[in-house]
Amino acid sequence: MAEVRYYDIRCVRGEITLVDIDNGVVESAGTSFFDKAVIRVLGSKGWGVLTRDHVDIDSKREVERLVEAASRLAAVTEDHLDLADAPRGVLPVPPLKEDPRDVDLEEKTRLLAGIEEAARVAGVGNTRARYTEGIDAVRFLDSSGNEYSYEAVRSGFSVVAIASRNGVMQMGSERDHITTGFNLRNKQEFGRKAGEVAVSLLDAKIPKGGTKRAVLDPELAGVFTHEAVGHASEGDLVREGASVLGGKIGERIGCAGLVIVDDPSLPEFGFIPVDAEGVAVERTEIVRDGILSSYLHNRETLAAVGNGVPGHARSEHGAPPIVRMSNTFIENGDAAYDEILEECRDGILLIGSRGGQVDPGRGVFQFNAEYGYLIENGEKAGMVRDVSLSGEILSTLHNIVLVGNDRKMSPGYCGKGGQSVPVSDGAPHLLLENATIGGRGE
Repeated sequence: MAEVRYYDIRCVRGEITLVDIDNGVVESAGTSFFDKAVIRVLGSKGWGVLTRDHVDIDSKREVERLVEAASRLAAVTEDHLDLADAPRGVLPVPPLKEDPRDVDLEEKTRLLAGIEEAARVAGVGNTRARYTEGIDAVRFLDSSGNEYSYEAVRSGFSVVAIASRNGVMQMGSERDHITTGFNLRNKQEFGRKAGEVAVSLLDAKIPKGGTKRAVLDPELAGVFTHEAVGHASEGDLVREGASVLGGKIGERIGCAGLVIVDDPSLPEFGFIPVDAEGVAVERTEIVRDGILSSYLHNRETLAAVGNGVPGHARSEHGAPPIVRMSNTFIENGDAAYDEILEECRDGILLIGSRGGQVDPGRGVFQFNAEYGYLIENGEKAGMVRDVSLSGEILSTLHNIVLVGNDRKMSPGYCGKGGQSVPVSDGAPHLLLENATIGGRGE
């Protein structure tokens, strides 16, 4: 056998249930099953990686055979790397309030249909709802004698409503995902809100673009935190020279009092009891009092870059682990919401997110809000739509004037390297000065 400095095997067996309803019609409803494994061997230089289905992790002979096959792949790599030492440990998984496996597919479909139907308020012409449920039974072992197993259950839905009038179309959307069981009961208000927002946006104005004070709601501020700061702090991007935060540990990159955290141990949608390399997870403060204090790492990037802790390796079923966020957020400050509006005086309140773009290497971003409101004399005024926020990551962090005390987390999925994993992000309301707001109004 070729040289083996280290190996690990991660097996995930489980099921995925999906239900799609489009304009009252059930487009699909069913459950699929999977059983995937990733075998990694660190040879004299770099990794050899195999992916297989239906691996018997309890068979010593099968494990030896797979390690030998992966070691042959490792022997031909030219990339030399090392692994940092890492703490071990597994957190308990939060108990389920209701196991979704105890609810039949017919009832799941009926409950989702109720949410979708609630979105069809007057003025809404199209609706769509989607339910997603994942059951993952994870087992892991490595050449250091580290072993663990756990089961993760995630359940959630999204609903979209589209309203139209005189050729103008507007959309409202809501979503909710949890790690503590079944998540479809008594959720019709999410559908109603999506429909009401879509209809309200038909009468909303398009604001004039320019530089002004802006208040970000917890969802949009959370998206900024995740996309602009979280990704830029990931150790693999730092190692590759693709992060504006590279080489800035110990430097002030934001306003005084600003604390930005990634915490896999937090019982939110991005919770993991242990990372995909068998490393214990813990709260990591990326920014402390406006100063960059840590990067996010797996064992490989910690050895290469330093300045941080491991425990941030994650992987999709049947894929090798890479550095990923989990629950990423701005910690609460001490400003009340009314105080933030009053301090803003005249500006704009941005609510929700419809995606955008970020370049962590160049340090620039552009995000589209779902909608917003003008702020006049410290009070919320008329509703606006088709509005965006753009700027430079570092200057925006310095331009935070007030940090609210009402942090809220929003669940979702993050894509990177062809893999998608559950995450949550959040923040309290933030007040920015000199914000670059995009709009087409006069």
